[in-house]
Amino acid sequence: MVLNNLNYPLDFKFKITTLASDFNITDKNGNYVAYVRQKMFKLKEDVIVFNDESKSKELFRIKANQWIDFNASYSLNDLIENKNFGRLARKGMRSLWKASYDILDAHDQPKFKIQEDSAWVRFWDGFVGEIPIIGMFTGYFLNPSYTVTGVDGKAYFKLKKMPSFFGRRFQLDRLIDIDDEEESLVILSLLMMILLERARG
Repeated sequence: MVLNNLNYPLDFKFKITTLASDFNITDKNGNYVAYVRQKMFKLKEDVIVFNDESKSKELFRIKANQWIDFNASYSLNDLIENKNFGRLARKGMRSLWKASYDILDAHDQPKFKIQEDSAWVRFWDGFVGEIPIIGMFTGYFLNPSYTVTGVDGKAYFKLKKMPSFFGRRFQLDRLIDIDDEEESLVILSLLMMILLERARG
């Protein structure tokens, strides 16, 4: 299946009442798009995307292709149609300074790149975040943003961390119309990237 007829911007909002990294994805009207749960205590990343918070229907699954590592990639799988959408690949050591990921299709062909817009925001977020008490409030004034570009060089999506306590809210805007299947590929990649980037601090 594909995620289609989406009303942007989409909100990604983490729950702070669970130990797991769970978050809702809703559209601009507050309608559910998906509910994301990262399985806990796994040596490999394992994420399930449900239809909503009731978790009555599994839509997608994202799994790490190797043990936790800087160069791990993550397969993006459609559970309804039992097919692979593609994968998200982190760009190893280059991601230490500024987050950078490749999005590849089911044939392992590069389709998009996710690039963090400012390395300095990451630096100060990490630095100030370690200061007792003050670090709790970095989510209100240090908010990274990410741009998704195609192989054609055009910017297709912009993801921003929104001001919020504990940095628990992100917003995704689509800048250019895109094929439904490629749109689903990008959204699945971004939700996995958010989990990875939040875990890194």
